[in-house]
Amino acid sequence: LAVAVAFRCGLLNIGAEGQLYVAAFMTAWVGFTFADLPGWVLIPLACLTAILGGAAWGAIPGVLKARFGSHEVINTIMLNFIAVALASYFTQYFYKNEGDAIMQTKLIGLIDPARGLTGENAHIPRLGEFIPGFPERIPLNVSFILALVACAFVYVFLWRTKWGYEIRATGANPTAAEYGGISTGKQIVLAMAVSGGLAGMVAINEVLGYRYRYYDGFSPGYGFTGIAVALLGRNHPIGVLLSALLFGALLRGGLFVDIFTDRVSKDLVLVLQAVVILFVAAEALFRSSFGRFSLLRRSKV
Repeated sequence: LAVAVAFRCGLLNIGAEGQLYVAAFMTAWVGFTFADLPGWVLIPLACLTAILGGAAWGAIPGVLKARFGSHEVINTIMLNFIAVALASYFTQYFYKNEGDAIMQTKLIGLIDPARGLTGENAHIPRLGEFIPGFPERIPLNVSFILALVACAFVYVFLWRTKWGYEIRATGANPTAAEYGGISTGKQIVLAMAVSGGLAGMVAINEVLGYRYRYYDGFSPGYGFTGIAVALLGRNHPIGVLLSALLFGALLRGGLFVDIFTDRVSKDLVLVLQAVVILFVAAEALFRSSFGRFSLLRRSKV
């Protein structure tokens, strides 16, 4: 979704990886700094921090693009390195869990073994805890519901609001949008901020629902996988949702392929993903070739 929103404005957000790293670190910081807060306050505060942290980091290349005309691809790639380096620096020298050889912060939430507190005031619940019949062993948590809500939000935002219309108009034809009275610079900043906020929502699952801390190097490339997901989903929320489920099934299935087979590597998943992306990218070529062939047949008739 993060990449899709930027695409709709004619921008290529390569910086989702850095945006989710910033969001994850800030979410963990809120989780252990304000650990005394009750869960109904701490969890929404941490979620809001994840979104705002990603949005702020995403807005930086938007401002640079709108104000100075610098290309967002170069800016976002550089900001990826800066984001990862900053998160690693603060984790290593300020917030690293003492006595731990792994580069990670301390656990979030209020932890007091004497009182039986395990930090659950900062943990989002799994779906099995409140959906009857849902297997509790499945680690699917509330962040999945938030992802569905985000899909609905993006659809309403892009196709049912003035801001979404202006973003799509800017992406379709910036010159025409300017003539129509739309400030393309503002739309670029807005699109990148919304894109960064959506990327930052990854931290809700990683920090509040899975690791319960910031873990350096936690992302296997979620931000870059999002580019492929957005391309396959045609930059539409419903398409992105279906595409994300497909890629998630492939990645998860690749682990079992690697474990339970002798001669099939999990790298086969990467091959399948590459084939899918190639066919999606080549669609325009096939369409233009078919169009020329049809036109040639009509001319002969």
